[in-house]
Amino acid sequence: MGDLIRQNPDGTYTRLASMPTTPASADPSSLSEVLTKDVTFNPTNNTWVRIYLPKKALVDNSSTTTNKLPLIVYYHGGGFYFTTVATTLNHNFCDTMSTQLDAVVVSVEYRMAPENRLPAAYDDAMEALDWIKSTDEIWLREYADISNCFLIGTSAGGNILHRVGVRASAAVEELAPLKIRGLIFHHPFFGGVTRTESEIRGVNDPVIPQVSTDLCWELGLPIGADRDHKYSNPMADDQWSVNCARIKNLGWRLLVAGGDRDPVFDRQMMFVEMLKKDGVNVISHFIQGNPHGVEITEPSTAPALFVSIKKFINNDM
Repeated sequence: MGDLIRQNPDGTYTRLASMPTTPASADPSSLSEVLTKDVTFNPTNNTWVRIYLPKKALVDNSSTTTNKLPLIVYYHGGGFYFTTVATTLNHNFCDTMSTQLDAVVVSVEYRMAPENRLPAAYDDAMEALDWIKSTDEIWLREYADISNCFLIGTSAGGNILHRVGVRASAAVEELAPLKIRGLIFHHPFFGGVTRTESEIRGVNDPVIPQVSTDLCWELGLPIGADRDHKYSNPMADDQWSVNCARIKNLGWRLLVAGGDRDPVFDRQMMFVEMLKKDGVNVISHFIQGNPHGVEITEPSTAPALFVSIKKFINNDM
């Protein structure tokens, strides 16, 4: 990732590599099983969402509460500083997710670091929830059951999900009628000053080598913060137990998915164990041999993940 961005002499940044993107398409005559559209929720910050609607919902005329589809709000990865909702890898993942989970998916475009360091992405992710609860966007009003909402985040998006979960758990009444049922962490990206065994083993990992993960934190964290800041290391948050107690009392269920070839694996395991210690209802889904974000980069591996997520959503795990 280090070759993807360069700091200019004037302090601005240039992203050196571009990734393929896919436009939204709401054409019902297309071959896709899912329709998509982009909707801006904050013009000032240029933040927006891409909504994924299974085409079958139009045929089923799912306009009654009992027929409405679950709502998935998704936060994409990219180290806080690259890839977008429209990046083809992210788009395809959400497209498949909408089909496999038979759900309306809202993928959130948040502001990028280092131009907008954390907590900007957390603010945008939370603002998207506030927009969802009150928008008149027809695809959400007619086809999504916003009282049956799950939040999913991949990699840096999983990190964002953690902070959004903390905030949302303290703002349940303000978010109504949006009702969150669970949080799904997909290869969540955490860090810390002291290297873990999996980080040491993965120093030259082909997906996220240590030099790249360090760069993500250098660009993403508030200036002057180290990797033991609560944004990077959730276990360093002095409000951890308070936050866990609130999530536990809400009855939220959590799923943490990953693989043991991920350099962040040890931190994900510690995250799960700490949640369990504080009584949070959390299920782990770690697959031996899986590297970081494999379901994004190797789409053929994604269906197995979605089977587990569907069981989780249906409370069948």
